[in-house]
Amino acid sequence: MMPAETGDKLTKRNLWAYTSAAIGRDSATYLWSGFLIIYVLYTKSLDNAQFAVLNMIMIATQVFDAFVDPIMGNILEVTRTRWGKFKPWIAIGMLLSAVIYLIMFSSRQDGWDFVVLFGALFFSYSIVFTFNDIAYWGMIPSLASRKQDRDRLTSQTVLFAGVGSGIAVLLVPPLTAGEYALGGSAVTAYARLALIFSALFIGAQMIPIIGVKEKPLPPKGTSTVNKVGIGTIYKTIRGNDQLSWCIVIFLFSTIASGILNGGLGMNYIFFEFGYNGLLFTIFSTLGALASGVVMLFYTPISKRFSRNQLIRFATLSIVGGYAFLLLVGLAVPSSAGMFKFALMMLGNLFAFGGQGVYYLVIMICIANTVEYNEWKTGARAEGIIFSVRPFITKLGWAVIQLIVMAVFMLSGVRVYTNQIADLENAAHMGLDAATRIDRINEVLAQVAPGRSMALLACMTIIPSVLALISYVLYKRKYTITEEFYDQILIELKERKAIAEAAQ
Repeated sequence: MMPAETGDKLTKRNLWAYTSAAIGRDSATYLWSGFLIIYVLYTKSLDNAQFAVLNMIMIATQVFDAFVDPIMGNILEVTRTRWGKFKPWIAIGMLLSAVIYLIMFSSRQDGWDFVVLFGALFFSYSIVFTFNDIAYWGMIPSLASRKQDRDRLTSQTVLFAGVGSGIAVLLVPPLTAGEYALGGSAVTAYARLALIFSALFIGAQMIPIIGVKEKPLPPKGTSTVNKVGIGTIYKTIRGNDQLSWCIVIFLFSTIASGILNGGLGMNYIFFEFGYNGLLFTIFSTLGALASGVVMLFYTPISKRFSRNQLIRFATLSIVGGYAFLLLVGLAVPSSAGMFKFALMMLGNLFAFGGQGVYYLVIMICIANTVEYNEWKTGARAEGIIFSVRPFITKLGWAVIQLIVMAVFMLSGVRVYTNQIADLENAAHMGLDAATRIDRINEVLAQVAPGRSMALLACMTIIPSVLALISYVLYKRKYTITEEFYDQILIELKERKAIAEAAQ
């Protein structure tokens, strides 16, 4: 017999107002995180030094930003306004991020001038988006404390975030690469898409700002975490052994899931199957749909299977999917064309589906460390704990960026992307569409098979190894089972009743 659920019930208003915002929000943020390096590769002609400096800016900024995230989480702990502690930061981050999108994707600078502008914008974005990201995800524990409600809220938010990312994947590649590019070139297309997605971002985030009803905040000074400082953050993470291991586990899984979409997958498809963004859209969209389907059914599935069983299945699916991708890429000749492409999509379905399950399980594991922290120390520290997700995501993407940069520079693929960027800029200045496509195809025809094979090997072998490491750590170090979590909630409820009776 299952223990009775404890905690306040999640309202339908909060469920839908909060989760639906993830669609527009993540469509805009994925334009940045998923396609910024592609935008640079195919619209800017940079030499090796400029490309290396630009990537080092990205890596250094994301590492810096990762360590700023817990500070922002701590600031949330002491924020008290008439609009609550989350909504002001959501609004500020939303508006400033949208401005940066517009400037970055409409810039006409090149060479070192662009590198300088890129550095200023990328660093600024790392700060202002943190305002929004930490506040948005930090709302989850305050809206749902019961396991069933939190599972539903978390899975639905991740699902809608995936829908948002899917919208970006659906629109950006075909509208920027190939014959359907908006305005006849990638340069014009990215500027127009930045305007569209910025509007979506603002509109989406207004939904929780207006629609979510937060619980009343305790009076200022009643929180057990009431000082902003590195010491408090370090103490919270260090004192929560389960959170500490979640950080390590999530880091490996984040790197594993981001390698293919860090630029390697799209370039491999261009080099292997032609400069057609629609192919990458089909490839990624079907993978995202596989991930979305498992997220959609996560709540009923989680009632039947334990998290240990789900994460085992997810790991097998990830490793098996990538192994199949590699086998098809090496064994099936390029002359097979769309047959080879279809087989590779099949492998990608299993890899993406497994990643969706894995991400959801780890997100819930992190969320459960809030009550674990309260059980151990008396402080929920939800802002600090939920800053872990973006903290690790950004740290992971710094590592991904380093890997991708190394692969691009060592494999020599930038020789070809620079030529394509020159043609895209020429098209922006008036080169006719047919000539643009013909010349780009001539460039791609020169790509040696070994260069595309290098991309394939890196985007399949590296994630498989990292996914296995993450799984081993989870099995050995994470101990908050469903039964243990239910017992924690019961004990916390009993403590609250005792404290109220003593007043």
